[in-house]
Amino acid sequence: MFTTRPTLQGTFGMVSSTHWLASQSAMAVLEDGGNAYDAAVAGAFVLHVVEPHLNGPAGEVPILLAPAGGEVRVLCGQGVAPAGATIEHYRALGLDLVPGTGPLAAAVPGAFDAWMLLLRDHGTKSLADVLKYAIGYAEDGHACVENVGATVETVRELFETEWTTSADVYLPDGKSPRPGELFRNPALAATWQRLLAEVAGAGDREAQIEAAREVWRSGFIAEALVRQAGRPTMDTSGERHTGTLTAADLASWSASYEAPATYDWNGWTLCKAGPWSQGPVLLQQLALLPPELPAYGSADYVHLLIEGCKLAMADREAWYGDADAVPLDDLLSADYNAARRRLIDGKASHELRPGSPGGRDPRLSGHARVVAPAEPGFDPMGAGEPTVARLTADGGTRGDTCHLDVVDRWGNMIAATPSGGWLQSNPVVPELGFPLGTRLQMTWLEPGLPNSLAPGRRPRTTLTPSIALRDGVPVLAFGTPGGDQQDQWQLHFFLAVATRAKARGGLDLQGAIDAPNWHNDSFPGSFYPRGMRPGSVTVESRMDEAVVEELRRRGHDVTVGDAWSEGRLCAVARDPEAGILSAAANPRGMQGYAVGR
Repeated sequence: MFTTRPTLQGTFGMVSSTHWLASQSAMAVLEDGGNAYDAAVAGAFVLHVVEPHLNGPAGEVPILLAPAGGEVRVLCGQGVAPAGATIEHYRALGLDLVPGTGPLAAAVPGAFDAWMLLLRDHGTKSLADVLKYAIGYAEDGHACVENVGATVETVRELFETEWTTSADVYLPDGKSPRPGELFRNPALAATWQRLLAEVAGAGDREAQIEAAREVWRSGFIAEALVRQAGRPTMDTSGERHTGTLTAADLASWSASYEAPATYDWNGWTLCKAGPWSQGPVLLQQLALLPPELPAYGSADYVHLLIEGCKLAMADREAWYGDADAVPLDDLLSADYNAARRRLIDGKASHELRPGSPGGRDPRLSGHARVVAPAEPGFDPMGAGEPTVARLTADGGTRGDTCHLDVVDRWGNMIAATPSGGWLQSNPVVPELGFPLGTRLQMTWLEPGLPNSLAPGRRPRTTLTPSIALRDGVPVLAFGTPGGDQQDQWQLHFFLAVATRAKARGGLDLQGAIDAPNWHNDSFPGSFYPRGMRPGSVTVESRMDEAVVEELRRRGHDVTVGDAWSEGRLCAVARDPEAGILSAAANPRGMQGYAVGR
């Protein structure tokens, strides 16, 4: 089968990420004797530098890790709503949705502490060893990918008139970053250099990492973040608001470990973050599949996956969140999904149809219950991350998030989806060189819902990395940017891998990534302004024309996008019997890369 690139194979180590500099930096750590977790931390901090329009240190990250010989764990780097982030406070400001930008949308930053916890507990390298790559690219410069400058141009007026600290970094001399020219962020480099200097005398490796966590929580970094949250900032509401983040919020939160949500399917076990993420959507889509699948890529196959996704996403809207115990066992049970499967017929559904697991009544936001055609000119900003993403006429998007997978020669494996803290989310904190995040925009300003805004609760994120086990052994780590599309694209990728596995030569990772993909927007988007397009499907133009026409005949509102516009997947794998490691990366967007040997 022809693929855009080979599926890499080797025995030493493999990395796949959404930017080649992050992949190669992580590989350099493996070459220097580090393990998969050291490599992932180094790659993640490089992603903050080279994909600042897609993630930052004050964003968030869910991490799935499978230590060699150990159990899969979730490391939650999703911060909670600050103590002052109440529905009453936002309603008193005249808001009915959390703004998509600005400090009112900022949760407690989670990414930095999660990476530090991973490095402390599972890594072997010092903090200086893993930060040196990011510091080098921030201080000495790197050649930006085109989308950095393109993103800056979309917010140029805002930067020049309101967010002037962002203009200082991203519009030096009035020019946005350009491909082929070095771009520097000396403030960010200085932040990490000062951090290293402050923790140098703390003691051994672990003590220095702990000291760094304290600097983030209560030292000069915390002080600068709180100052920024208190500055009146123009946001998507059209007004200037201050945020709710305080020193106490930062000091009291830390990343944490938990067990994954899992589902067994045809000899595979899929591991995801819990229902504070959208991860179980992938699991429920598998549970909704019939025992026998239609022919891969056929109209019956695509229709089945689209309609199953709509049902799983409707359940996400009604049940997922951090407010109460989510009835996940019922949502993934055979009886429940057999009943839900009977709702899928030969026609496209245009309704939002949550179920009643265990006889419970579903609870939906009033915003979600309004099922109506989009207003003229409406852009479903849930089409991708970050919140400046627009669904264009051809179905393409601008902006996503990041992803990183690593497997090392010892069998350690990790999948992580860093996001938030984008350059277009909040003004750059001038003392630090990066902005606050905006993840609270995913909560509802209505009481009594699983995902209602409430102090101390995590917003239900879209970030959803994956690890798959075969016969109980971790063999595959994968994920993608893409907001609400993530578990849509990942389902098709996983089924392509699992149902078309080569009899010889391992898994066809690159072929599964390259295969034409699609997504639908038939449910409320997770990003401001939370729009939806009932019955919509966006496909790549490489999809068979006969399949497209049959989907339309069945009532799907099909948009045909660019040939290479759907999916941003990364993946690494290991064959424990053969001792072979493999990796592949997304060719779309011309920046994702896999490396290894």
